[in-house]
Amino acid sequence: MQEYSPVKEGKVREIYDVGDALIMVATDRISAFDVILKNKVEKKGTVLTQMSKFWFDYTKDIVSNHMISTDTADMPEFFRKPEFTGNSMLCKKLTMLPIECIVRGYITGSGWNSYKENGTVCGIKLPEGLKECDKLPEPIYTPSTKAEIGDHDENIDFERSVEVLERDFPGHGQEYAEKLRDYTIALYKKCADYALTKGIIIADTKFEFGLNEEGEVVLADEMLTPDSSRFWPVEGYEPGKSQPSFDKQFVRDWLKANPESDYNLPADVIDKTIAKYEEAYELLTGKKL
Repeated sequence: MQEYSPVKEGKVREIYDVGDALIMVATDRISAFDVILKNKVEKKGTVLTQMSKFWFDYTKDIVSNHMISTDTADMPEFFRKPEFTGNSMLCKKLTMLPIECIVRGYITGSGWNSYKENGTVCGIKLPEGLKECDKLPEPIYTPSTKAEIGDHDENIDFERSVEVLERDFPGHGQEYAEKLRDYTIALYKKCADYALTKGIIIADTKFEFGLNEEGEVVLADEMLTPDSSRFWPVEGYEPGKSQPSFDKQFVRDWLKANPESDYNLPADVIDKTIAKYEEAYELLTGKKL
């Protein structure tokens, strides 16, 4: 049996090269504030992979994606082990585009802080009088550059995204930037509308895209997971304050309140975190893991 080692490790994911495809494994690691925490959250990787699978299937009419299979029977024998079951995705190889595609439907987090200062989010002027966590009149696209582990992504405007893409793909900067923006908004609108019917507000999220061999833009990485998105319950939603969430904002809030923790979570916070992730998955998909 051929052995495999990750060719790339992110804060949460490990990527394996299996020849004509990649296998992306979502681990049970959890990160916050660009730091990998000392704890693992059991089953988290499975939630992330299965939720991405759900959304990839739901949105393939808008843009194609990199998913081939989440069944380890379709993968080399090395991956047919319990530790890879449920949390692994066989994916097409792509040339990744160097832009994080962030879309915001509600004003919260760093966007709210920016708005309080000067009435803008990532340089986009917003209406006066918005309250924290208000729904925006229309979703806004606020791209950023991709940073290495330990560094912070840099928020950029649309024109800068054109320049970044043109630098790496001469003659295609404007075309790719427009496609990323348009796909990002379209994906968000379709999925946010669906989530509302299931009792979840998707406040914001991020997508990543790559190019296939034909030069087409393809959706990649993860999609609308609690790691890449802010999910709020519809029940009890009230602008003017921060909202309870189904995502790792719960972990971020605990870490902020306990700066002496040295990124070490107590058992009850870990248990509540995976419970939030599983609840979001069940509400959105109608299935239990």
